[in-house]
Amino acid sequence: MEEQDGVGVTGAAPRARWVKGTAKLLAAALQLGIKGALMFLHPTNFSALQKEEIREILKKKWARWRVLFKEQPIEQIRCYFGEKVALYFAWLGWYTYLLIFAAVAGLATVAAGATVFSSSQVSKEICNANNTIMCPLCDQNCSFWLLSDTCTYAKVTHMIDNEATVVFAMFMAIWATVFLELWKRERANVVTSWDLYGWDEEEEELALQLINNSQHEPRLYQHSYLRSTIVLILALLMIMVLIGIAHALVIYRAMAVAVFTQSDTSLLSQHADIVAVLTGSVLHYLTIVIMTKVNWKVALFLCDLEKPRTSTQRENSFTMKIFLFQFFTHFSSLIYNTGQPGLGMACHPSGCITDLFIQMAVIMVLKQTISNIMEYLIPRSLMLGEEEEAEDPCKRQWLNNYELNEVNVFSLFNEYLEIVIQYSFTTIFVAAFPLAPLLALVNNVIEIHMDAIKMMRLRRRMVPRKAKDIGIWLQVLEAIGILAVIGNGLVIAITSDFIPVQVYKYMYSPCTRENHTSMDCSTGYINNSLSVFHIQDFEPHTKARMEGPGRALTGLCCRYRDYRNADDYTYTVQFWHIFAARLAFLILFEHVALCVKLIAAWYIPDVPQRVKNKILTEKHDHLREELRWVMPWKVPGVARFQDLSALEPLFLQKKKSPKLKQEAVLTREGLGPIFSI
Repeated sequence: MEEQDGVGVTGAAPRARWVKGTAKLLAAALQLGIKGALMFLHPTNFSALQKEEIREILKKKWARWRVLFKEQPIEQIRCYFGEKVALYFAWLGWYTYLLIFAAVAGLATVAAGATVFSSSQVSKEICNANNTIMCPLCDQNCSFWLLSDTCTYAKVTHMIDNEATVVFAMFMAIWATVFLELWKRERANVVTSWDLYGWDEEEEELALQLINNSQHEPRLYQHSYLRSTIVLILALLMIMVLIGIAHALVIYRAMAVAVFTQSDTSLLSQHADIVAVLTGSVLHYLTIVIMTKVNWKVALFLCDLEKPRTSTQRENSFTMKIFLFQFFTHFSSLIYNTGQPGLGMACHPSGCITDLFIQMAVIMVLKQTISNIMEYLIPRSLMLGEEEEAEDPCKRQWLNNYELNEVNVFSLFNEYLEIVIQYSFTTIFVAAFPLAPLLALVNNVIEIHMDAIKMMRLRRRMVPRKAKDIGIWLQVLEAIGILAVIGNGLVIAITSDFIPVQVYKYMYSPCTRENHTSMDCSTGYINNSLSVFHIQDFEPHTKARMEGPGRALTGLCCRYRDYRNADDYTYTVQFWHIFAARLAFLILFEHVALCVKLIAAWYIPDVPQRVKNKILTEKHDHLREELRWVMPWKVPGVARFQDLSALEPLFLQKKKSPKLKQEAVLTREGLGPIFSI
């Protein structure tokens, strides 16, 4: 039996048909001007029956929109595309399944916030602050405004920023660990059933090279400190460029608020901050699209400069570089907005977390929606008008395969990268956007079948490759899990108003001075969190409009969000209390979350007991089988060697003989029972 492009060819008649079809294909290729196109074909109508049946099963039960919620046929995917592709879909399916629990928790968090949408004491104080005049949002031609104008914004903020968010952030830190640990167990089960648990890719590559060339010498490991230093410097320069772009986006937002506030359109001027966040988010998405292509080229260049020894090392090196660049492209601006260094007073009086919520929602929705549409429509559009008519069914089928979209070594890599970036959105800043797991769940359900349709109907068939895990992506996911703890801790401690409210309740509220059992301890928080600014202290070049929309300014001072003294505008003692509480909470949250993650990782074994016992039994049986040939008298129940057991004493007595000693050494090395007596 011979194999050509994964298609079994047995017998004289099938072989003759295959040779004839190949000749016709080559003639057609020359006629079309095709110089070279090496591809792994989808099975044809004269293929092996088993391959054709598997393809039809995948088309009907996997690569269709009608089977959106059915279980994936992983075994058939493995038989058709190989273990590497099958593991990707197994991992994606497992991730999607566990997202159900995260999505439910996120919905519960939002629902808990919605129950106090209008009853929050902080929101009530903002909505009733009809006489609280706020300072202008810019230096030139911006008017004063009333705090009560932002009533709806305050209600939405409290729906996201409440005590339930802290619990949800801790839950997601544990969920990320449980997901990875359960995936490790699932992977162990899957690869054990495929008999690949102990498979060594490097050993197999060396064996194939020796089979093809018995004189082959392996490429030895090398390390160049000069080359590594150059790669490191260039990578750091690229990261600095990405951080600079993030700062440009922040500057745009600050300028946009000033421009929109001065607009003659009342709707735009009244909601300048929201419009600035929305437009900044769209601009951020466009930056991601552009910089993704740049990051790709830079990462490839650095890999070529690094010169990895094997293809696996090259893939791992490229993965780390492109993920690092993509991470800074996607999250530098979000990290800056999370910390708000020096921009605390620019936030809304009810808090900064809503701005982060809007930014994440816009980027995530645009990225997933547009990305899925482009992934589906571009391959279809490329196939339009490419069909070639051919009477011969063999030629027609081969041409149809050629006209499908090309695949390369990065085809599966792109799918991994897309989902891992989504996983980062789902975990790192999920405290600011509790609906992220729900959006990820909906996207993944569509993504699984979209990828299936692309691979089965729109792309050439990938070359089946062995794999026993998802590679370096597992280490990337573990790193994201640690970053998720840090990111959510920063969101709660720095971005949200959770800590300032708690400090006010337990140190400055009326409840600390008197026994007010019926009073909400957050009463008076808004007035306490707003500092006083005297209008006569404006800089000479400042030209604030002394009238608001439809009202004249009364009073000699305005309010702004910060904790400063009214006399010299220095920080108050309360500011330092809040600052210390933020740091204390951040350290406590991160340590508790990391400890819980470590306990969860220890409590859930990476490999199931059944798999461990199976591997142990296989090792034991393998060693027993080797022992049959090395020392047969040591293995009980071996009938064909029982007559040699009497030779053992003689063997031990004469083992000092040089010749017999040499033969004993050969025997212990597994070359069989050799005796010379």
